[in-house]
Amino acid sequence: MNFGNASSIHSFGREARHLLDQARETIAASIGAKQNEIIFTSGGTEADNMALFGVAESYQKNGKHIITTQIEHHAVLHACQKLEKMGFEVTYLPVDKTGRIRLDDFKAALRDDTILVSVMYSNNEVGTLQPIAEIGQILAEHQAFFHTDAVQAYGIEDIDVNKSSIDLLAVSAHKINGPKGTGFLFARENVKLAPRSFGGDQEKERRAGTENVPSLIGFREAVLISQEDSADKREKFKQFKETFINVLKQEDVEFSLNGSLQDSLPQVLNLSFPGTNVETMLVNLDMARIAVSGGSACTAGSVEPSHVLVAMFGENSERLINSIRFSFGFNTTDEQIVEAAHETAKIVKRLRK
Repeated sequence: MNFGNASSIHSFGREARHLLDQARETIAASIGAKQNEIIFTSGGTEADNMALFGVAESYQKNGKHIITTQIEHHAVLHACQKLEKMGFEVTYLPVDKTGRIRLDDFKAALRDDTILVSVMYSNNEVGTLQPIAEIGQILAEHQAFFHTDAVQAYGIEDIDVNKSSIDLLAVSAHKINGPKGTGFLFARENVKLAPRSFGGDQEKERRAGTENVPSLIGFREAVLISQEDSADKREKFKQFKETFINVLKQEDVEFSLNGSLQDSLPQVLNLSFPGTNVETMLVNLDMARIAVSGGSACTAGSVEPSHVLVAMFGENSERLINSIRFSFGFNTTDEQIVEAAHETAKIVKRLRK
């Protein structure tokens, strides 16, 4: 592979720049954006941070109020907590028992001095889709910019930043089997972003640092693959969900769905198993070579209950200690789903004796 620096003017650098431009063109087209609106990052966390801190610093003269939700990824929540310490006021919207915000709550929270709204496209733990297009429509005549963490939804849902009036959107490559440590932030042309890194003119002076060309080539390939028969893939994931649930019912296993089957990503299934303990379940499932989690993979070592389930069901709910997140990938097969569901049923029954 060419090892040229995309910022160099020699032939090797020009070839690297061409490959970089190809990646930017493909990725921009995948969400209906312009090429100059794509900023390459190290992943979703950096993209979220760049959006929140970049807008806050650039537009604080217009107000210091920010709206987000209680179930955001920690890349957004922790950034908001830092902004509060810097003098910004943040409203954390509650969610219903499916993990979805209420538009009336959002409208009531919106103020003249609101400069940024950050609502995730879909939740990474329970899969719930938020009313993104409706939020964008409400903000169309407002000064606030609309940011969405689309890390979990990108490559699965049909995303169009123009139809949904999205101003900023964060994505990570690894969610679509691309290289880890690579991602991008979409930032509409009219959005000014105070840079978070300094030292070079890369990414139109918005993110200094030599571009990770090999990973971005891989990211582009992952995007192209994700676009192949995308409707069929979504339908396949939906069938996986149905199959998994049907096997548990056939096995007479007691469980509850955390989230919604309708307004939800097809590849995420979060279930509560009464009478079990999440840590014991995780150990037993791992021994059966079934890779699952009790919440976000980014906080897998934490003993704290899922903040998402707390927001949905309250601090005293038993679901906080007995819920498991199953997720499906592009290489998952029907046979694996059936086997995983049967193994899960066996483990639940054994633990409840």
